[in-house]
Amino acid sequence: MKLKQDYLKHYFGYDSFRRGQDELIDATLGGRDTLGIMPTGGGKSICYQIPALMFNGLTVVISPLISLMKDQVMALKKAGINAEYINSQLTVFEHNMVVDALRAGMVKILYVAPERLELEGFFALLSNLEISFVAVDEAHCISQWGQDFRPSYLKIVDFIESLPVRPPVAAYTATATEKVRLDICEKLRLRSPLKLVTGFDRPNLNFDVRMPSSKLSALVEYISEHGNLSGIVYCSTRRLVENVCNKLKAKGIPATRYHAGLDPEERRRNQEDFIYDRTPVMVATNAFGMGIDKSNVSYVIHYNMPKSLEEYYQEAGRAGRDGSYADCILLFSNSDIITAKNFIFNPINKDQLEEGEYEELLRKNFGLLDKMVAYCKSTKCLRGHILSYFGQEHDERCENCGNCHSVFVEEDVTENAQKILSCIKRASTHLGYSVGRTLIAKILIGSCDKRLLSLGLNNITTYGIMKNTSEERVNNLIARLVDLDMVRVDQEFGGTSITPNAYPVLFGDERLVMSFKEPPPSIKGRKKIREKLFEASPDDAALFDSLRALRYEIACEEQVPAYIVFSNATLHDMVLKKPRNRREFRGVVGIGRVKATKYADRFVEKIREFGKTVENKKTEN
Repeated sequence: MKLKQDYLKHYFGYDSFRRGQDELIDATLGGRDTLGIMPTGGGKSICYQIPALMFNGLTVVISPLISLMKDQVMALKKAGINAEYINSQLTVFEHNMVVDALRAGMVKILYVAPERLELEGFFALLSNLEISFVAVDEAHCISQWGQDFRPSYLKIVDFIESLPVRPPVAAYTATATEKVRLDICEKLRLRSPLKLVTGFDRPNLNFDVRMPSSKLSALVEYISEHGNLSGIVYCSTRRLVENVCNKLKAKGIPATRYHAGLDPEERRRNQEDFIYDRTPVMVATNAFGMGIDKSNVSYVIHYNMPKSLEEYYQEAGRAGRDGSYADCILLFSNSDIITAKNFIFNPINKDQLEEGEYEELLRKNFGLLDKMVAYCKSTKCLRGHILSYFGQEHDERCENCGNCHSVFVEEDVTENAQKILSCIKRASTHLGYSVGRTLIAKILIGSCDKRLLSLGLNNITTYGIMKNTSEERVNNLIARLVDLDMVRVDQEFGGTSITPNAYPVLFGDERLVMSFKEPPPSIKGRKKIREKLFEASPDDAALFDSLRALRYEIACEEQVPAYIVFSNATLHDMVLKKPRNRREFRGVVGIGRVKATKYADRFVEKIREFGKTVENKKTEN
């Protein structure tokens, strides 16, 4: 009798289970319901795929997006597993082929969207099959307290309890607070489930928050230095997506776009160009990503601050899904806070909410926003900040985030603070009403802004007294004064005013010292992702690129995404082990029997050729 470890090695190419997988799989095989909270890239899918292979009947996997189920089924078939999906994209002929295979007992794993479960004909089909197991992926979608709430998820429990025999049920998600976890168990009516939280940490991700004077310049510099690695750039609005994507392309960077305002056919085409590595950079709103199983995303850059830490961690977590080193960078400016507040004040379903519901939603979302802003302004370990949010204990420093790598210096800002406070007071006196932070900053730097001039604010004594300071720096100082409750911002109209807390500094009785993060060195002074993978050997980095090229060549031949052939993590291990034959190739992490048989010869030959080239160069030198 085969053990679960045998299935793991045979199909997936791994010698051991990751943390939590053992317990969740054993519980499912024993007929118990489970709730698994595992970070993206933590191996959630193995937790239901292994039991599915070991059970006699069919496993139904409920997954939220068509693209996600399509990618996972493609990967399972490549590993030699009989998996299928049913969704609206199938032709009548394709649909009937899958139905025939199900009736013949030739399918081990079937992926469906929750909406499909409500169709009478589909339920009748499944009722006549032996369903051994039901797995609910992205289970946070069932909770109104989590991100990406999907009303159709609420119908899953009706489907499960209507089956002739209730099978064990498993729910999995990557990010869920305690409130969301309780909601999942209640809404799915899990029976005495094993609840396992393996942790939220993603050690391979390098988190950083930067406040560049020009976001676009910082973005172009970063992407240019990372060649054709796959990355996602998230923007807060459709207009920004268009603007950033066009400017990247104008700089010669191959980029594509994704947002809800595009024609569905263009969205599909652009998504496929990104998934198949034809276009390495995707610029998108948060409409893109939840159903993307692309494992070789090397960086996620947020051009704007999201509205919550949960939203940010979920989106940033789309980098490094295969465990490879990846960057998660947030380009922050104080104007992001204003944009986020506008979204909060104007939710999509505002017209459908009662007054009390709207007020409650505002309170909830402003609380989440405050935690997000605190992350952006934190001087402590960024990974620790995230883990604290999810209630996980952590070391004081992770040594793998922007703050742990940075130097913070203290600076006496008393004089500049006095200038800002005085400007706020004088502008208000001049106009008879208060003005916003943006206009205050423009007055101080001596801007020729039309509105400023029309209001005569160029005639007050504080006009231009900080002309040698960047507008972003002035805005940052104003924001810090708001944090210290020296400046108050009207929540409805945005006007600024000084508080009694500011008087000791304004009138020279106290000094004001702030801690600032020193700007990072130029990208040329930092190690790039590829160099961090292979610090000891430039030749290994070059071999990695050569194997990536071969992977892309094979992917084009087979018309599948490159990461379906092998993940970046598998290529990385291949570089380190440099297998010389099929037996050694089988020992590379992530290579199962089917893939070893299919690809060993080409990759071993490429490694051999590369080794000869390196030796010849050494001989010549």
